[in-house]
Amino acid sequence: MKNMPLIILAGGLGTRISEETYDKPKPMIKIGNIPIIVHLMNYYSSFGINNFIICLGYRGDYIKDYFSNYFIRNSDIKIDLKENKISILNKIKKRWKISLIDTGQNTMTGGRIKRALKFIGKNQNCFMTYGDGLSNVDLLKEYKFHIKNKKLCTIMGVSPDARFGELVVNKTEVLSFKEKISNSKSIINGGFFVINKKVEKYIEGDQSIWEKDCLPMIVKDKEICCFKHDGFWQPMDTLREKNLLEELWKNPDCPWKLDI
Repeated sequence: MKNMPLIILAGGLGTRISEETYDKPKPMIKIGNIPIIVHLMNYYSSFGINNFIICLGYRGDYIKDYFSNYFIRNSDIKIDLKENKISILNKIKKRWKISLIDTGQNTMTGGRIKRALKFIGKNQNCFMTYGDGLSNVDLLKEYKFHIKNKKLCTIMGVSPDARFGELVVNKTEVLSFKEKISNSKSIINGGFFVINKKVEKYIEGDQSIWEKDCLPMIVKDKEICCFKHDGFWQPMDTLREKNLLEELWKNPDCPWKLDI
């Protein structure tokens, strides 16, 4: 599992939180002075996942600039103007390998995944998630669950409010995928996936939407299972949710806060 890559979708416009995204991509919105995508990468890294494939689109240059200067941004430095030299005084402990892939300004979620899968080995499994949501899901358990069930796709199922697409589940097998949920006990797509490279056959091209076009086809072929998560999960679709995550981050027992 430690050598598995993580695909992060980071190219959307983030129109529902336009107060923050008019000049930067949504995954770069800061929670406690740290971009939410870095919170996400820290969390995966705590499980030994250090190979990141970030799918860029809207303001992809912003993300490239951030990670290109990551050492400078996050280190103590010494600047010698006479010698025209910058020295790093303390080494960052990160073991990350980051691939920043331009997947197109107008490409849909399925299309971005298809482009990223070009960098995944034949028959290889990888993690996949959106760059704007946080959770305390046990990734090791989800991976073992994926291997045990021998499906092409494992989706993390959660039970929040009634504004997301519903998963109809029988034990672990996903039976259908509905656009809106019908009651508060429904299970919805929590966005933390384990997928096999073979899912690319369900993605036609750049305009394929993972949630509306691809997942229903994978369900039809009985190649998807649901890993139910009862713990913390919070997307960041609105300014209210961004502020909620800010308040949680200030708390010592913040659900996704890690000492790494």
